[in-house]
Amino acid sequence: MRLFAAVLPPDAAVAELAARVEALRALPGADGLRWTEREGWHFTLAFYGEVAEEVLPELHTRLARAAHRHRPHELRLARGGRFDDRVVWVGVDGDSETLRGLADSAAAGGRRAGIPMDRHRPYHPHLTIARARSARHGSARHGSAGLSLAPYAERLADFAGQEWTVRELSLVRSHPPAPGVPGRQPRYEVVAAWPLGH
Repeated sequence: MRLFAAVLPPDAAVAELAARVEALRALPGADGLRWTEREGWHFTLAFYGEVAEEVLPELHTRLARAAHRHRPHELRLARGGRFDDRVVWVGVDGDSETLRGLADSAAAGGRRAGIPMDRHRPYHPHLTIARARSARHGSARHGSAGLSLAPYAERLADFAGQEWTVRELSLVRSHPPAPGVPGRQPRYEVVAAWPLGH
């Protein structure tokens, strides 16, 4: 099964962001982006990829330990940005150091459980709200036929949602969309969660 560790924002924070995203979707060219569905909004802490069933008990043990080592902490969805002209994202304000520590522990837990992990990169907490559609011609770096994502990132510069408390670490399964169905997105299922600080 395809798994990742994540922090899930609460419904109230998601609703605030959804209102701002609705305004972004009215901008010129917005139909040239693939907008993520609010049910799938999350902060990925560590991506594990395809994980064999027999690895799950050890991964659960490692993630329970990771959650125990980090206290609940305050965050808010805030501001936004882009990765080149490929992805539009929303970031966080608040205790992002604790969140980074939790991400490091989730990645280390995966490695210790025997999951081959990508080389370690500094953690950049972000919640993806849109992706450029792959252009059929030209460089993929320029996304959907050269659509600039700068206006979308600029409209998020002043975004600041309400503060909320991160209380748990979740293990999430990604169910890929059915092939050949345009516009379908992965479905996410929380398979386990552990309270922080316990």
